[in-house]
Amino acid sequence: MTFTRYVALGDSFTEGVGDVAEHLPNGVRGWADRTAAALAAVEPGLEYANLAIRGRKLKPIVDEQVPPAMAMAPDLVTIHAGGNDILRPAVDLDDLLNCYDEAITRLSATGATVAVFTPHDPGSAPVFRALRGRFAILAEGVRQIADRRGAVLVDYWRIRDYDDRRLWAFDRLHMSPAGHQRMAIAVLDALGVPHGLTPLPLTEAPARSTVQERLADLDWARGFLAPWLGRRLRGVSSGDSLQPRYRQPTPALEIR
Repeated sequence: MTFTRYVALGDSFTEGVGDVAEHLPNGVRGWADRTAAALAAVEPGLEYANLAIRGRKLKPIVDEQVPPAMAMAPDLVTIHAGGNDILRPAVDLDDLLNCYDEAITRLSATGATVAVFTPHDPGSAPVFRALRGRFAILAEGVRQIADRRGAVLVDYWRIRDYDDRRLWAFDRLHMSPAGHQRMAIAVLDALGVPHGLTPLPLTEAPARSTVQERLADLDWARGFLAPWLGRRLRGVSSGDSLQPRYRQPTPALEIR
């Protein structure tokens, strides 16, 4: 299967947060860039747009990103949304999934191949596993949407490689470069596109004592959790001042 125009929609997951590349827009690369490069190896004329913005909740993604994506007439769309909603104190999951279903229906009606993602299983994450029930409901809802609408499903929940902390960035919320590479492989495999991507090499994780683990937890709380909670209390997002990385279709071979 080959594609000629790929548009990526969503939040920080799709923007590429955690995969630092200072020379690229917003200072990140991410699995979508990596996927676009692999698709361009099959179809050199592939154009790629990435409208994802970190911090966006599902409804703003649908309202702000779906219409311009449809106007680009893509033949491939990926969309990941809902993660920022279920991290809020209160969320109506039925309303969330209905909105998601309507968006996938609109995108699929264009004739484009649409790929969707379940959320990650946070069962191994000390802080986020308290919300595991919400994540599980969203995951099953996305599976049902994919079944109903004929969308390609990337079942992130079932990719157990992500139980390895080396696939996560310092903030424990976003993927590391190795995690983004693994996701690009999962997307290409789900699409049935031949590719040459392989997992990035991982350094051996040193054993940590209980004291070292607690110190790492403290560093994380100071470096990520406290600022993240502060933004929630102020009602601001890390993506408020950012623009989409590739607002218009761009030749994927030009992105390095």
